[in-house]
Amino acid sequence: QVQLVESGGGLVQFGESLRLSCAASGRIISIVGMGWYRQAPGKQREFVASISSTGSTKYADAVKGRSTISRTNTDNTMVLAMNSLKLEDTAVYYCYVVHGRSIFTTDWGQGTQVTVSS
Repeated sequence: QVQLVESGGGLVQFGESLRLSCAASGRIISIVGMGWYRQAPGKQREFVASISSTGSTKYADAVKGRSTISRTNTDNTMVLAMNSLKLEDTAVYYCYVVHGRSIFTTDWGQGTQVTVSS
C-alpha cells in the first residue's frame, strides 16, 4: 500500500504565503509524477499543479505565477509553495502520486484544509 501524508494547511491571511508538503511512502516502485488538486465548497475538484519524474511542472492558470511545485526524489516528498494567497484559494488540497512501470496507479492523500481570510 501507498501512504500520502499532507501537511502545511491551515488559516492564512489574504496576500500571505504557505507551503504544503506531501510525503509518499509504502510500496512505490517508480514515481511517474506527483501533484495537487483542490476542492472548494460546492465546487468540483480542480487541478492545481504537478511535477513529473523528470522535473517538468504544470500549473493551473489560477495559481500560475504565484506557485512553485518541487520534489525531493530521495524521500518522495513534494512541496507546493503558494504566495499572494487569494480568498478563492480556500479549499481542501489533495496530493496524489502516479506510480508504476507497465501498470500505473494513482493514490491520493486525505486532504488538508487551506482557508484564506480577509
